[in-house]
Amino acid sequence: MNDIITIDPLSDDPAENLDRFIVEAMELGCVWGLEGPDGWALSASEAHNDVDVMPFWSQESFAQAHCQDDWKDYKPVAVELVEFLEDWLPGLHEDVLLVGINWNDALEGEELEPLDLLEEFEAEMGE
Repeated sequence: MNDIITIDPLSDDPAENLDRFIVEAMELGCVWGLEGPDGWALSASEAHNDVDVMPFWSQESFAQAHCQDDWKDYKPVAVELVEFLEDWLPGLHEDVLLVGINWNDALEGEELEPLDLLEEFEAEMGE
């Protein structure tokens, strides 16, 4: 039996990467963010002026790939899914931050209002 797990790269389709994020987060029980000397990684929103985005990934390796350039001193940190859904997303909403989901190497991907992402998870869990 082969113990090597192959992780397919992220798609060029942000909606597909969002679906993958939800499924993998539920399977693994966590999501991955980047934490560094000044706290959690943030990026300026591509779509909304004066709003920052906190990126999260469904796989540690996806997060690790971004530990370069401005984020070279950051490390992937797992956030338990229950904590992410119950504490993080409402807190990010209160802090007027967006969440970036499974961004690719060019930092492209979905930017969602945290409560919208929470609804996506609830819809998936309700099936």
